[in-house]
Amino acid sequence: MNRIIFVVKKGKMEEIFSKARYADNPETYKVFFRDFDTLREVTLSQFIIESNNFETIPVTRIEMIKKDNKILFEKSKSVAN
Repeated sequence: MNRIIFVVKKGKMEEIFSKARYADNPETYKVFFRDFDTLREVTLSQFIIESNNFETIPVTRIEMIKKDNKILFEKSKSVAN
């Protein structure tokens, strides 16, 4: 039986969020996250507001983070037996 295993690199995300918030412009970062059956795209600033500073939207729902057109984080999906 195949199962999909999601690996979230929390340390990598924390590093991206910290840099964006304190050393860069968070408006240039896009966060893609699952909202029920929809994949939503918002700026990092908007994500912080909507997630109540990361309290109401768990990091496990984040699928991808981009800055400009560069992917900084993407949730890896691997198939295991």
